[in-house]
Amino acid sequence: MKSLKNIIFTMAAFLLFGCYKDLLTTIPNDRISSDIFWQTESDATLAANGVYLFMDDVWKYVHWDALSDIGHVTLQWRGESMIEKGDLNAGYAQDVIRSHWNDGFAGIQAANIFLDNVDKVESSNTQLIDRLKGEVKTLRAMFYIRLASLFGDVPLLTKETTLEESKNLTRTPVSQIWDFISTELTDAAQKLPLNQDEVGRVTRGAALALKARAMLYAGRYQDAAVAAKAVMDLGVYDLYPSYEKLFTYEAENCTEVIFDRQYMTNNLPNNIFQLTTPNSIWPQINSFVPTKFAVDAYEMINGKSIYESDSGFDLKDPYSNRDPRLHYTIYTVGDILLNGKIYDSRPNSGTADALGYSENTTATGFNVKKYLNIEDLSNPSNCGINLIMVRYAEILLTYAEAKIEANQIDDSVLDAINKIRKRPDVNMPEIKGVISQSALRDIVRNERLVELAFEGLRYFDIRRWKIAETIVPGIIYGMTYFDEDGYQKTVELPGFMKTFNKDRDYLWPIPYREIELNPNLVQNPNW
Repeated sequence: MKSLKNIIFTMAAFLLFGCYKDLLTTIPNDRISSDIFWQTESDATLAANGVYLFMDDVWKYVHWDALSDIGHVTLQWRGESMIEKGDLNAGYAQDVIRSHWNDGFAGIQAANIFLDNVDKVESSNTQLIDRLKGEVKTLRAMFYIRLASLFGDVPLLTKETTLEESKNLTRTPVSQIWDFISTELTDAAQKLPLNQDEVGRVTRGAALALKARAMLYAGRYQDAAVAAKAVMDLGVYDLYPSYEKLFTYEAENCTEVIFDRQYMTNNLPNNIFQLTTPNSIWPQINSFVPTKFAVDAYEMINGKSIYESDSGFDLKDPYSNRDPRLHYTIYTVGDILLNGKIYDSRPNSGTADALGYSENTTATGFNVKKYLNIEDLSNPSNCGINLIMVRYAEILLTYAEAKIEANQIDDSVLDAINKIRKRPDVNMPEIKGVISQSALRDIVRNERLVELAFEGLRYFDIRRWKIAETIVPGIIYGMTYFDEDGYQKTVELPGFMKTFNKDRDYLWPIPYREIELNPNLVQNPNW
């Protein structure tokens, strides 16, 4: 089966962005002009391919959870670290914010250029053109999901925007943005097939899954439940039997993956191995690490929280008899590294993972394990592993949460949660007999944390739940260990304090440069 990763994205982007109109009255010789483009089906396909380029790259993908309660940015001078500390006015933080704003609207502009021009192509293959429209509409909606989640009210652009027009844009109420996203994804789903000949392209399931996510983020729980159930009823997706191998090359394009960003070693690689691997495997690159809060969220194998007195939790052996997803997700002391050595982050362990060994060594005693594959060990900057954007487990949890929040609690809610917990190599006890809305809310929220950890969703979850103000601020804690004298110690990051201002930080500031260029873009409150 062909894969989208085999398409030469750089050529697609070149062709696409040579299509700006009114730059010159003559045909330019340094790019493809709309006077000679938009003529063939190949033109339409290449232009659609270019829009895929604006999906989150690996750097953006790995950092979202570092901004939440379950992660921490390794280098304190980075913009993402400044956002952790609540200093979004700082220069590097503004660079991060501006990057997400610019990339989102660049993707929207690319999508609009395609949709404005694709009907110029003379083709009798209406199925192809409709399919490409469905793909691009879905991608445009995905870009808007991110912008609305971060900034709230943003300009709603459905046509190519000129420079002059951009100077007079105003912000559209976020409720209208969610309306647009819902309508677009419904329309796109009708145009898209269940399966694509080229793996990695948007499918009907991807459009419906993104609608489920968007409606959950918007607090439109009935719509979210309906969209999630529509994905479930497609009969295309199922959980992969091994959580441990879900993020390996072996499981790429499996039935759990609804949509991913495709990569290829040598031709279109990423460097996720470099960015997340322990320092002893690849030094001076590590980008972010898990916190104690993340590790403590994983239950004991008997289904009880480590804080319950009869759970069996042992401080002297804290990582044994835990939810298997802990060891599939996070490196803890005693784990076997991909190079065959033992992970030991305790101070004075004599390894390059020891706390304080270098500025890129874990500051908490933990490292992320997802997406680290032995195939990439020898060349960590040349990874071909695909990054999963939406998978079936998220849809099951979206369905469960939406039904809980809509107070439509029935057996299907527990069935969705338990299906995930009973994955063969997880096999956690089923949730039984819980019917209260508040208890089920706590269960599904924790299940989202441990199932989807470090897949870029936690930061958005705690913001939409309006709990970030409670669980983010404060000292960052890491592992608990016993020193050489037998004293128990818990790692605390000296001189670093996470911050989240409830009156300000649930929305990011509109980049100041944008407001300077266009005063109509009124700033968010308290910025």
